[in-house]
Order: sequence, then C-alpha cells, then structure tokens
Amino acid sequence: MSEEQSSDSGSRRPPQKRTGLTSTGARKAGSKSNRSRAREFALQGLYQHIVGRNAVLDIDRFTRDLAGFHKADVVHYDALLRGCAENEAALDALITPKLDRGLAEISPIEHACMWIGVYEFQNCPDVPWRVVLNECIELAKEFGGTDGHKYVNAVLNGLAPELRATEVAHDRASKNQA
Repeated sequence: MSEEQSSDSGSRRPPQKRTGLTSTGARKAGSKSNRSRAREFALQGLYQHIVGRNAVLDIDRFTRDLAGFHKADVVHYDALLRGCAENEAALDALITPKLDRGLAEISPIEHACMWIGVYEFQNCPDVPWRVVLNECIELAKEFGGTDGHKYVNAVLNGLAPELRATEVAHDRASKNQA
C-alpha cells in the first residue's frame, strides 16, 4: 500500500448503501427501466408542450439530444409524447370531472403525469394498471410539487375503474379473497 493510500484511508467515509432511492424517495437513475426513462423524457416534452405550446416536432428534436435519452424506450416515448399531445382535448375531457379545481389551476407537471396515465390506461394494455399508476406517481414525486403525487394518485385511481374496468375489478376481487 502506498503512503498516499494509507494516509487518506482513515479520513474516508464508509460506502453508502444503495437502496435504489434518492433522499426524496424517488428512484435513482440506475434503477429505472427503459420505459420509466421514456416516461421521464415524455413528461419533460409534455411540460414544454403545455407551458410553451411548443410544436411536438421541435420538442422531440430537443429531447432526443438530452443526456441519457439513448437509455429510454424510444417507441414508448414516441407513443406517449405524440399520443398525449395529439389527444390532449380527449384526455382533458376524461381528467376534468375528477378534479376539484379548474384544469388551469393544475400544475403542468401533474397535468402531464395525468395525461401519461390516462393515455397508458387507454392505449397500453400490456402495462398493468397498477404499474401505470405507480409510474405516474413516481414522476409526480420526482418532478412535481410537494404533494402533487397525491393528486395524481387520486385522479388516476378514480379513472382506472372506468378505463381498465375488467383488470381493476379482477385485482380488487382477488385482493378481497386473500
């Protein structure tokens, strides 16, 4: 062992445990799936769409140049970004009845999280409804306001029985039998 290594070995802190979560409870980047990353990039793009009314093509070009984009599920990202932007009126029509305030009063992050959730409920039957719900809550925790994830949870939980009726009913029935 060199003199340099032995002199600073006493001042080193013990290695931290990696639990896969940050101090805020959000997942660390290394523990995220390609689809989770796709949702993050779609969320960022949808934020630009909601706040800046930027064109989807411009948002897409910008987003594809961001660090880490190559690790995302590009097909899922494309579906979310384009699907939500192209169907925003229909998505808002489903979300609005579940709100306790006007749509304009909802944070753009929570709004985009709800769009992603509703879009996936409707168009991604390969993703279980509970996964959709949890992923949207995680996005709201990581990027939204302090309690925004609770609002996203309430709205999407209210829509799940309508948009995934059979799956939700099956899950709830099997939970009651256990």
